[in-house]
Amino acid sequence: MKRKIENGEYKPQSCLPTEFALVELYNCSRNTIRRAVKELSEIGYVQSIHGKGVVVIYQKAGWSDFSIGVIESLKEAAARNNVEYHTKVLVVAEFVVDERLHQRLGFEIGAEVYYLQRVRYIDNTPVIMDNNWFLKSVVPGLTEEIAADSVYAYMENELGESIVTAKRVMTVEKATEMDRKYLDLGEYDCLAVISSHTFNADGIMFEYTQSRHRPDRFAFSTMATRRKN
Repeated sequence: MKRKIENGEYKPQSCLPTEFALVELYNCSRNTIRRAVKELSEIGYVQSIHGKGVVVIYQKAGWSDFSIGVIESLKEAAARNNVEYHTKVLVVAEFVVDERLHQRLGFEIGAEVYYLQRVRYIDNTPVIMDNNWFLKSVVPGLTEEIAADSVYAYMENELGESIVTAKRVMTVEKATEMDRKYLDLGEYDCLAVISSHTFNADGIMFEYTQSRHRPDRFAFSTMATRRKN
């Protein structure tokens, strides 16, 4: 259902098929359909309107739309946006967290972590610089090949890990010498920066990532609701 909304099969302001039709289409229970619709509503794809049905409210925010409220890999985001991507791995290293890294990243002192530095290309243009730290005890065996493909796919498909929640902060920062060296910034001297602390099903923070994005090539979206006093 999500893919059909993204590719326009279910158009904005149109209604999804009836619950009965969806049960028949996907050969599943009504409860499964209701959970799916609830999840689509939570990420801003649909809205249930009394007397009308479930209306599609999703609109593509830009040529590459990243949802700040959904945890997805670049591989998954590129597929959803129908764009070509590849990754150039600059660094794969291992560190033991000291006081400085503890204060900066949030990992416990003495923990072993992998550090990855990667340049992300969209349609052959270098537009993202990713700096990732992964907790070695949760994500063992990281290699350059895995880093070039998808760490999340490796975690879920090979290690059986669950990626559950992330705390994110979005800022605008001045471009560094490294940014200018590896990214196609053109006339820009700043980047949109997403900093994330990501947790698994055991509540363990296994990742700290700072993604530095060329500002004109990405749109970040989320779903907001108004709280009543």
